[in-house]
Amino acid sequence: MELATFVDRLDEELRTDDYADLDASANGLQVGAESGAVDHVAFAVDGVDATFERAADAGADVLVTHHGISWGGFDRVTGRTYDRIEPLIANDLALYVSHLPLDGHQELGNAAGVADVLDLEDRSPFGELGPEYIGQRGAAADAYTIDELRERLESTLETGGQPVRTLEFGPDEIEEIAIVTGSGTDWLDEAVEAGADALITGEGKQKAFHEAREAGIHVVLAGHYATETFGVRALQDLVEEWDLETTYLEVPTGL
Repeated sequence: MELATFVDRLDEELRTDDYADLDASANGLQVGAESGAVDHVAFAVDGVDATFERAADAGADVLVTHHGISWGGFDRVTGRTYDRIEPLIANDLALYVSHLPLDGHQELGNAAGVADVLDLEDRSPFGELGPEYIGQRGAAADAYTIDELRERLESTLETGGQPVRTLEFGPDEIEEIAIVTGSGTDWLDEAVEAGADALITGEGKQKAFHEAREAGIHVVLAGHYATETFGVRALQDLVEEWDLETTYLEVPTGL
């Protein structure tokens, strides 16, 4: 498959252009010649030296990640910026990135993956960002306690051995759950307004403790990396349907 075709297919599925004015990430093809060919695709959460080297060692033609290397452009390609890009150029490895578009996709996205783990029903978009959404909410088929919710996530997510942390200020029975993966505590007020009993995200800010206590809602901090493996894994399943070889690179941070 031509790289340009590969990129176009992903951009269309993820509605990359719709997030262009909302996301600091330069989503889409960040590094690579569109005239290239794709037979083998690697997938990882982070576009970093460790995943670049492993993708090259696996013989991949393109690496698809959630977090890329361009967040608003480069002033100079020197220092660490050069060190990041050099393995891609040296190994003729293209880099495709999908940040918020992959968070917000209601079937393939990160929040959708967490909702799948929790068997949520009656799902709807959550986490407003301009005209788009970057999360999902739904109802538990059977109410969770906070301990049951934490245990379900710890047993399923790639936490790097780290515990799932909880701010336990909500009701005893958790039925309505809102999800924004990564760093999502800025959507705590929206979760409260939506009637959620718990907000699940990756990492928190200090003020979230007091905001959650005052609002009477649980906040579950399940790890930034751990909550954002679902999207790239779902894209891997999609790309395999295109008869391309794939490799998933697991590099958990524990954060």
